Amino acid sequence: MVTGAGRPFGAAAVGGGSHAAEEDSSGAGAAADAVVAPAAERELVRRAVGGDRDAVTEVVRLLQDSLYRLALRMLARPADAEDATQEILVRVLGHLGTWRGEAALLTWAYRIGVNYLLNLARRTPLERAQLSLDAFGDGLRDGLATADYRGPEAELLTREMRLSCSQAMLQCLARDERVAFVLSEVFDLGSTEAAWIVGSTPAAHRKRLERAKRRLGSFLDSTCGLANPTAFCRCARRIDKAVAIGRLDPAHPVLATHPVTPGGRTAAAAEQQMIRLHDAAAVLRSHPDYAAPQARMAAIAGLLSSDRFPLLAAADLTTGRAGSVLENGGTEREAGVS
Repeated sequence: MVTGAGRPFGAAAVGGGSHAAEEDSSGAGAAADAVVAPAAERELVRRAVGGDRDAVTEVVRLLQDSLYRLALRMLARPADAEDATQEILVRVLGHLGTWRGEAALLTWAYRIGVNYLLNLARRTPLERAQLSLDAFGDGLRDGLATADYRGPEAELLTREMRLSCSQAMLQCLARDERVAFVLSEVFDLGSTEAAWIVGSTPAAHRKRLERAKRRLGSFLDSTCGLANPTAFCRCARRIDKAVAIGRLDPAHPVLATHPVTPGGRTAAAAEQQMIRLHDAAAVLRSHPDYAAPQARMAAIAGLLSSDRFPLLAAADLTTGRAGSVLENGGTEREAGVS
């Protein structure tokens, strides 16, 4: 379990959970390159903790999309990611007064988010099924068409298959391997920063990352035509089967049409990047810059004005105004940082 959300960047967590089982002592608590928050972030948080409504809103705006993308890559389904993002943001705001600027604000928020996601009691559907990569590969063979889908919206549905399939691949990894891959290969964080986020050491993080990369690379090489042209599976040949078993709704593709952060990478742009890079990691990395659903800001505002956060009763995150923070009325465990 990740603890001590206000600890300096690179500091070791205490009370580690199962995902910390392989940690070694070398480098624990050390930051190879000290990363401190920009002065503008420090000033923003100072204002937010002091009760500046606009500053609280800006903190949410800065963090929400990145935290949503973290949750989506870990949980696979947008509805689950929305719920998790709401909970993570509430924990971040509720404990904002403990942030001292030793790490960038987003890095610190990732730490709280990863703690929540690694220790989430509810399992995703694929986690409940305990599906291995081998079993997932067998499933891809079942019902694979002999020719590419040529029906309506073929390009869009093929893109949806690629995005949803790569999400499902990540679900076949254990959570600790999944988060190591997401932080370093998808979000491009260095091992020192990623290790601090998970409460590990750089050496232990690299070990998990290499294990995840090895497993995913082997799977993609043997199954995925995007990673290896000689492999058997093609996204466009999975569409009919996915529709038949209810995994793809051709009228409502979820990921290929998902809103993106303003100015961010679209699904089409991500696909072009994948084609240019043409490696196994690019298949998993090349997703759009998904944006957190704005409707959830209303739900967060409702939570902040509830009895659980009595000092945030004036918050209104849906209209650009937020109330005074940020001393959580709950415990540190409830805040997701213990």
